[in-house]
Amino acid sequence: MQAETVNILSQAWNISPALVEKAAISEEATRDVRAERRAVTEYNQIRVCAAFCRERVEEHHFAGSTGYGFHDSGRDTLDRLFAGIFGGERALVRMQMVSGTHALASILFGNLRPGDRWLSIVGAPYDTLHPVIDGQSRWPGSLREWGIEYDEMALTSDHRIDTAKLSEAITDSTRLVYLQRSLGYTFRPSLTLEAIAEAITAIKSLRPSVTVMVDNCYGEFVESSEPLHCGADIIGGSLIKNSGGGIAPAGGYIAGREDMVERASVYLTSPGIGPDEGATLGISRLLFQGLFMAPTVVGHAVEGAIWAAHLLESLGFKVLPRWNEKRTDIIQAILLGSPAAQRAFCRGIQKASPVDSFAVPEAVSMPGYRDPIIMSGGTFIQGSSIELSADCPDREPYAVYLQGGLSYHHVKAGVLCALQQLLNDGLLTIGD
Repeated sequence: MQAETVNILSQAWNISPALVEKAAISEEATRDVRAERRAVTEYNQIRVCAAFCRERVEEHHFAGSTGYGFHDSGRDTLDRLFAGIFGGERALVRMQMVSGTHALASILFGNLRPGDRWLSIVGAPYDTLHPVIDGQSRWPGSLREWGIEYDEMALTSDHRIDTAKLSEAITDSTRLVYLQRSLGYTFRPSLTLEAIAEAITAIKSLRPSVTVMVDNCYGEFVESSEPLHCGADIIGGSLIKNSGGGIAPAGGYIAGREDMVERASVYLTSPGIGPDEGATLGISRLLFQGLFMAPTVVGHAVEGAIWAAHLLESLGFKVLPRWNEKRTDIIQAILLGSPAAQRAFCRGIQKASPVDSFAVPEAVSMPGYRDPIIMSGGTFIQGSSIELSADCPDREPYAVYLQGGLSYHHVKAGVLCALQQLLNDGLLTIGD
């Protein structure tokens, strides 16, 4: 680091010289791996630009619509862009989707019917889908309440999809098989597209009619292709994660087979309306620009995660993935081992945030989660996890999940602040 940068780190956050030295060592050690990642970023950025040219995006597409949103050519063009970029026949991109979970729920409710059964082959899905599966008395309207059954198949002991057991798990009533690309709030490797492709091949060989759905949250543009290119039938995700590039202010997307996207759109709106309504209220420009910037922003986030993994490993922390392992999402899982360390790490991330840097993250109950959640990251878009953030459930094994970063340099500042907070609280020592 340049002397001027070191001075700012010291003045703003009192980062110790020993920590700065470790950070510099990690930057040099990861140089080649980060350079390899930039090749993926370049490819994804150019293919996104080519898609914009192919769809003949024009200034008037940014105008937006009000009310019902009839004849919104910008909205329709954005749908085609997402479909082409992600490898689908059709896509549905709407600010009316409030989260990635909403997009995924729309797929499930739109494409499953009473008596159907769906199967997760990656163990339990992310926390916020549990009320969708079976809300019990607290969350009415779950899939189970509509007579749609759910089952799950655990990963193997080495965290692989157990393809040998698929023939037992997939029954005559199985309509849909679900894969979650990211690790969620578990401490296991995320699923690479290679692993997803192998699983889809095995599923389709057993029962070609079964639908394969992939939760693509946190994974967009990390590899040079997407799950639909690997044989998935439908995917969903959030615009305040990767695909919005840190610019989209809200929304979600669904892409895949035309009939499945159509049915999901009917659940999102109503029969007879489907994808043909939904005002864009003047935010279309942000959605287009966010998608255009997404590959480069994701590239910065992944480079930051690689550097952070090396630095954390050098300080004795167990991390997933390791700094030189293949990456398929933007999440860097860090095993901290105690609630105190979780809180300290998140406080440090918050201190280096451009918004609400003075706030103190605390574990609180949040909609859709069964445990209190600590969420840190003062972001320009509320809850945006393509912006630098860290969050974790208040439960064992007391890991924290670092993700995002609009720039590689902000990731460095945030992680150094988090580690300095651990030092200040006596939860970390730096040896020679």
